[in-house]
Amino acid sequence: MLDFKTQLYKHCVDYVNARINHIQVAMQAAQESINGETKSSAGDKHETSRAMAQLEQEKLSAQLAEAHKLQGVLIGVNQNEYAAKAELGSLVITSNGNYYICISAGKLVIDGETYFAVSIGSPIGKALLNARELDRILFNNQSLLIKTVA
Repeated sequence: MLDFKTQLYKHCVDYVNARINHIQVAMQAAQESINGETKSSAGDKHETSRAMAQLEQEKLSAQLAEAHKLQGVLIGVNQNEYAAKAELGSLVITSNGNYYICISAGKLVIDGETYFAVSIGSPIGKALLNARELDRILFNNQSLLIKTVA
């Protein structure tokens, strides 16, 4: 089970690193767009293009800050520990799916088995938090049996 948690954790780290890289590339392109604008006789067009590029860069900066927050969450995850109840870093096997409580990184497939990386703040993450083996939780009007918490 620890091997699965390590693989899931690595996928989440790779997900965040790829996201940060993508945002940084987009920020560089936006900066080059700002720097490349030359003053033309159509001054308003120049100012509009420049303002749009600056807005894009501000949006990307906010996305980068969020991605760095995700890195902070990952640092707090102990993937080598079992807990009696579901918490950050837990792998929760239910009657209706497998969940890794970490960050929202979507659907992951390992050895043909599907897992969902979810954050504690997500609706399913909140429902799973503090659940123990053999507990039943209600999520989206469905009763889920907690089979395993690792």
